[in-house]
Amino acid sequence: MALEDENIVDNKGNKTPQVISSLQSIFKILLKKWWLFAIVGLVAGIAGIFYAASQKPQYKSSLTFALDDGGNGGNMGNILSLASQFGFSLGNNTDLFSGDNILQIMKSRRMIERVFLSVDTFNNKPYTLIEYYLEKAGQRKPNSKLGDIHFPAGQLKSTFTYQQDSLLYKTYQEFSNNYIIAQRPDRKLSIYEVNVTSPDEKFTKDFTDRIVTETNNFYIEIRTKKAKETLGILEQRVASMKGDLNSSISNRAAVQDVNINPAFSEAQVPVQKQQANIQVYGAAYGEMFKNLELARFQYLNEIPLMQIIDAADYPMEKIKTGKLKMAILFAVFADLLILCWIGFRNLFSTKRNALN
Repeated sequence: MALEDENIVDNKGNKTPQVISSLQSIFKILLKKWWLFAIVGLVAGIAGIFYAASQKPQYKSSLTFALDDGGNGGNMGNILSLASQFGFSLGNNTDLFSGDNILQIMKSRRMIERVFLSVDTFNNKPYTLIEYYLEKAGQRKPNSKLGDIHFPAGQLKSTFTYQQDSLLYKTYQEFSNNYIIAQRPDRKLSIYEVNVTSPDEKFTKDFTDRIVTETNNFYIEIRTKKAKETLGILEQRVASMKGDLNSSISNRAAVQDVNINPAFSEAQVPVQKQQANIQVYGAAYGEMFKNLELARFQYLNEIPLMQIIDAADYPMEKIKTGKLKMAILFAVFADLLILCWIGFRNLFSTKRNALN
């Protein structure tokens, strides 16, 4: 009980003489073993220098662009009443596909895999980007199950094997989580930034340019899909209405030629019917043509505008751990391990002696 009382901390938080004695013993040992810390720190520092020298540099791109979502010209559903009768809603879809959604699209599996499977020339030889990335980044391990899987230029994704799909998906996950950043630095501005990091400078630039282009094309497609479908329907209906109007004009002329004697009222009935058709088709055609022009304006208004501000140009930012920094980190970490080992050994030795 006396020994246990010596190890209790009092209400003021003061440590017992036993703990102080242990710390003093450790400090004395540290003074005696300074040469050990010096040797371990020196060896670990040299190892840190060699480690830093063996690491491949990474190249980081930086591309910024401004985005105008489009579709901000007001609600035009009331002026496209005829088109809505065919089941197409012209409500503004800005809320669904706007703002930060483009950042998620940019990092989506569809966009990244599409860019990975595109073809470019590296070292005067055509490569798919994923094939070149796996070779350059050293991601392909020959002894693994996926080590001998390749992605030749020109092969369709629909013909991929299960192993190819697995490696493509694995590479997408790793790249999306670690090597591509899409963000909006200032929430008050519609300016976005894309950063891509890889071991090859040309690959970094190509991937950055292509991911922005693919995202822009897909973003335009989904933003304008409804307006484009409505425009197509109206163009078909306007062409059909114009054909009916022309047919009625031709029929009226044919009826007038056959019934050349206007004295009989009955002979004028076919002419009057065709005249009524001409008026109806003419009015409908005029209204639909007006709606067609408005639909064209709506379609153009829905197209988002992506304007590159700062492109991903050479030279890229080169990221490489400094040799001095790595040497200091290795040396400090190694000395801490030695310190912990000496401290625990001395503490156990003290407790064992006290029990004896």
